[in-house]
Amino acid sequence: MVTKRRKSIYELKNKNLLIIFTRNPELGKCKTRLAATVGDHAALEIYKFLLEHTVTITKDLDVTKEIHYSIKIREHDMWESKIYNKKTQFGDDLGQRMENAFKEGFANGYENIVIIGSDIYDLTQTDLENAFQALQSYEYVIGPAQDGGYYLFGMKSLNSQVFKNKAWGTETVLQDTLNDLQKNDIQLLEERNDVDYYEDIKDVEVFQKFLK
Repeated sequence: MVTKRRKSIYELKNKNLLIIFTRNPELGKCKTRLAATVGDHAALEIYKFLLEHTVTITKDLDVTKEIHYSIKIREHDMWESKIYNKKTQFGDDLGQRMENAFKEGFANGYENIVIIGSDIYDLTQTDLENAFQALQSYEYVIGPAQDGGYYLFGMKSLNSQVFKNKAWGTETVLQDTLNDLQKNDIQLLEERNDVDYYEDIKDVEVFQKFLK
């Protein structure tokens, strides 16, 4: 009996797309909830640190990578153009912006698409590899965040419903999304902590240098 070997994510690079949503790192315009406690300057430095971490865990991932800026594309920044295709987000809210990014990705021929933000210090390259691997067996993959949202979402075909009727940025997003997908095959990854508030980092050693 001959068993069919499952292809690795590396053999499917041209069909795998990682979308990274990011805010342009500008003083007073990023991590505003965190800034309410630590101040605008510290919040900006923390966000830049998180961006650098995101670059570190994605730059060597053997899939196509897109960086989607919140406001405008920056040609000469930490996101190297030879590694990341640069785009801008468009839509009235986060749900619309994510839906539009997925819609464009599938229209361009990608078969497995995963989206992440750029503020998860707990996230690793292995987590991302596992997400793409999961899409070989499941229709959806979700990385639950400790605050009730999700830090990663992936799917094999466009489902617009998951981006509608959500109170983005609240603790109901994950459960509402799971309710939308209750009849589908879903792989849940390990829970991770995204950085939105002072409480998310106050006891984490690597952030202490920004809090002094």
